[in-house]
Amino acid sequence: LARMGHETAAYSKIGKDDVGEWILRTLRGAGVHTDFIDVDSSVQTDLSSIVVIQQSGDRIIFHNRDANEKLHVDEAKLKHYEWLYVSALNGDWKTNFRTILHAAERYGVKIALNPGQHNLKEDPRLLLESLPHISALFLNKDEAIELLLTSGIEKRPERLNDELYLIQAIHDFGPAVVALTDGKRGAWVYDGQEIWQGDIFEPNGLVDTTGAGDAFGSGFFSAYLYHYSLEKCLRYGIANAGSVVGAYGASAGLLDQTAAEAYGPKIHATLLAAR
Repeated sequence: LARMGHETAAYSKIGKDDVGEWILRTLRGAGVHTDFIDVDSSVQTDLSSIVVIQQSGDRIIFHNRDANEKLHVDEAKLKHYEWLYVSALNGDWKTNFRTILHAAERYGVKIALNPGQHNLKEDPRLLLESLPHISALFLNKDEAIELLLTSGIEKRPERLNDELYLIQAIHDFGPAVVALTDGKRGAWVYDGQEIWQGDIFEPNGLVDTTGAGDAFGSGFFSAYLYHYSLEKCLRYGIANAGSVVGAYGASAGLLDQTAAEAYGPKIHATLLAAR
């Protein structure tokens, strides 16, 4: 988001260690405000080890979570922001998520949500009940199926395999816009008026799929913040994700706005439905 030109702050927890110091330097170097990064000497900074399969670009991630298992969200710190982009929450995530929802309602803050798999498995009902308060929702296809299946709303296989049904069924719960990704099959987006589908775009080939979903979310959301059309938001998301998978790690391939504008017209996007 910062690379795309938006003023951005990170809210997280790290340890007072070398990895934590590296994270602070990296964020500050990218222009991300770090005032809400809680540095705690009693915890270790979360760390992941990623094994990439060269033949396919798929990866296995081993992670050690400590700091963010103990993250506490302070509602008062959220009141001066226009948007909150909420990714996977750990630890006492339900309490933190409810705090975020309450802060959004109290201070008029909008929420973009990209929940983690464990959030969906542990309490899909809580997430479903939150959707009327969500302005932008990002899920991959498996997560969308998980949300509808584990909540008992839909169990018919033919329905759960239909992207158009999935995206419209989830939109009916209240989000202003829903984005659905499915790896090599591309992405679908819906805002209650139009459904667009876009093919994947990998200008530098496929090296490492780490961070592809996050890159799609930040690319789409960056364009959404600029009030671009749904089609252009989709193109930004696909361009950002396609660039990230062409390099190792989740940040090396992230685009700025100039690059996203250049890649956008090269992406094949189709209008599937309009009201």
